[in-house]
Amino acid sequence: MSDAHKVLNDALDAVAAGRMIPYLGPGVAALTSGVPSSPDALCALIEAEVRVPKRASGNLWSAGQYVESRKFRATLNDIVTRAFAPTSGQSNPIHRMIARMHPPMVVDTWYDDGLLAAFAGKPDWGWVQGVSRNGEWIEIWTRSYDPDGTERTEGPDPAWPTLIYKPHGMARKGSSFLMSDSDYVEVLTEIDIQTPIPEEVRARRTNRGFLFLGCRFDDQMLRIFARQIVKRSGGNHVAVIEGPLTRMEQKFIEELGIVLLDLPLSAVSDALSAIA
Repeated sequence: MSDAHKVLNDALDAVAAGRMIPYLGPGVAALTSGVPSSPDALCALIEAEVRVPKRASGNLWSAGQYVESRKFRATLNDIVTRAFAPTSGQSNPIHRMIARMHPPMVVDTWYDDGLLAAFAGKPDWGWVQGVSRNGEWIEIWTRSYDPDGTERTEGPDPAWPTLIYKPHGMARKGSSFLMSDSDYVEVLTEIDIQTPIPEEVRARRTNRGFLFLGCRFDDQMLRIFARQIVKRSGGNHVAVIEGPLTRMEQKFIEELGIVLLDLPLSAVSDALSAIA
């Protein structure tokens, strides 16, 4: 067994023991066939339906802002919801193995509902997600839900054995998500003082490290969110990222003291199967 595989196995054991928090990116969702596999892939789907100016092309958040400004928010919601609709309610092996582990918290940063599908039917869990303030008349950052989808006015239940945190929201009918620049402007203004991050999320990250799976940090928005979600946690972070990093990714990995494992996600699936 290579050193990288041993570190991965130890990290997965720590997740199972509740000492580490899985932090899932688009790469995990992409294991479910048909899910947009990255911000770039989702941006391409948007641009296939609405022609955006060159200054916004290739940037998901800017393209989303252009559609919202010129074609109204309902158009953006429709395009994105349809992009994820074919795989709605479908989970993949990593989702299901994490659900079996029932860790205290899972951070799921992509817009699909695969992780929720994996937890469906299990007791004692719930989720909290970021929501767009577009059309809202109150100051709101997140909404919380019981396993059956009933909204909770009092926020996440501290008694839940597992809390799923979807900071960017979820793209399915009747839900909400952050995508346009205007969605993020107020969040980014407040996130350094942690206001948009639910108190229960802050409590559960204490004294725990993070295991990053299917994440890339080649976009400033993704780095900002990861940095603030990980802030004041227990350290000892591990990231599974295959292939070379960009200069900014390398700097981010070093800044957070993340142990980098140059492995494919298939190594995670194999290791999880061995644990089972």
